[in-house]
Amino acid sequence: MNRSARFATVAIGLGVVAALTGCTAQGGTTTTTALVIGTTDQIVSLDPAGAWDRGSFTPQNQIYQHLLSYDEGDVVPAPDAAESCDFTDETTYVCTVKEGLTFSNGHALTAEDVVYSFTRVREIAADNGPSPLLANLDSVEEGDDNEVVFHLTVPNDQTWPYVLTSMAGPIVDEEVFPADKLLSDDDVIGSGPYSVDSYQAGGLLSLEANSRYSGTRAKTQHVVLKPYTTASNLRLDLEKGDVDIAYRSLTATDVADLRSDSDLQVVDGPGGSVRFLTFNLNTQPGANDAQKLAIRQAVASLVDREEIADQVYKGTYAPAYSVVLDGQTGATPAFQTAYGDAPDPAKAAAILAAAGVSTPVALPIQYTSDHYGPDSDQEYALIKSQLETSGLFTVDLQSTEWTSYVTELNPESGYPAYQLGFFPDYPDPDNFLRSAYSTTGASVANGYSDPAVDALIDTEATATDPAARIAAIEQIQALTATAAPIIPLLQGTETVLAQKNVTGLEDTLDATYTFRFAVLDRTK
Repeated sequence: MNRSARFATVAIGLGVVAALTGCTAQGGTTTTTALVIGTTDQIVSLDPAGAWDRGSFTPQNQIYQHLLSYDEGDVVPAPDAAESCDFTDETTYVCTVKEGLTFSNGHALTAEDVVYSFTRVREIAADNGPSPLLANLDSVEEGDDNEVVFHLTVPNDQTWPYVLTSMAGPIVDEEVFPADKLLSDDDVIGSGPYSVDSYQAGGLLSLEANSRYSGTRAKTQHVVLKPYTTASNLRLDLEKGDVDIAYRSLTATDVADLRSDSDLQVVDGPGGSVRFLTFNLNTQPGANDAQKLAIRQAVASLVDREEIADQVYKGTYAPAYSVVLDGQTGATPAFQTAYGDAPDPAKAAAILAAAGVSTPVALPIQYTSDHYGPDSDQEYALIKSQLETSGLFTVDLQSTEWTSYVTELNPESGYPAYQLGFFPDYPDPDNFLRSAYSTTGASVANGYSDPAVDALIDTEATATDPAARIAAIEQIQALTATAAPIIPLLQGTETVLAQKNVTGLEDTLDATYTFRFAVLDRTK
């Protein structure tokens, strides 16, 4: 589930002040200033066990290493902290950890730390944490010769290498991170390209290049991630030159306006995101399962994705008819097939009438005001208008900040209908299918469960025959379009705006969806 940021004025350390205003090295004349990245994303936690969201994923990727990661521009998992990884039998996956790795505090990084890291994510099982990504992990143990041995519940789990690259996979120091609770954000340490210089929740995150990092060293010594509560303030600071990079998210209107600004550059890349309306099958309106299904199907027949994409997002998002994104393996326009190319009020009315649903249906919809970008207000106002114009629904629209919002996402008593979106944990359709629909691995917390879909998810995740895998993915999309526990709305791109002298953006906006601070730099 993915997932943005608040800005708060806080007392910050002298190192951050110097970095923002410029400092002169002792005994020299060279002035170095931080590369400032502005964002409206919110950091939920810098502890890998405590967050499963894009706002936290971005800084975590700079702080920690994974056993496997991605080379620039390549979507196939490649060794990072691991020397090698492979299956030794159908349910055993073994990684050999590189020798000589150290955390930024000088402690050695060993197989024991890796085992501890995965065990800790599962045992803490934080409400907002990534433990669902480890649903196929039976156990993990230390082997011989600095090996990590993963015992999997599903034979031939072809997604496991991707899981190791995800938010469930950062390696932490066993001597620093407690086993049964989250570590304070300002105390976290890792072995990635950057280490935390200073941070206070909701404020500036100051990162310093990690001199002990084993990979290619960061091109920029000092990076500051600066949070904003509004896109308008982020745009203002970008235009003033107070921010080097605006990364997630300016409004679609801002992006369109600034494309013609000769002082700025606009770089577009794969976004991999999908936005959708989620129904809680337990708390949504409807007197019985048949009526609840009819209400979901009626909504699916009424939403106008084209109108949302054009009016709200100015073409920076496109209509989505599945959680499997266009161009991914097995993608089909399942909702378009099931409910048509355009809104159909007559069809929606017939569906409700056949189930004995009285209209207009009172439908509460909740969305988050600060997590999925600044245009969410307009997006959900338009959805409310579309549903109410049909005469079949009255919508009570409410918004909540993300930190409170996520605490209400539970299948027993959560919001009846609510906004969610996915950013990929890894670039494979299984990621979204499992997160959306799996009984044991879903992150949407809406109470949906279908044994047939679970079996198909297992099939697509383990099939070595490409045709069999595609067939399973297509069947999942067809079944879940009929059940409509979530209604896909939009799929987007990643657009970053920056000062003209910033370099490296083209090297990090790729199909891995991993924003790498270490490749960014500025010309003089």
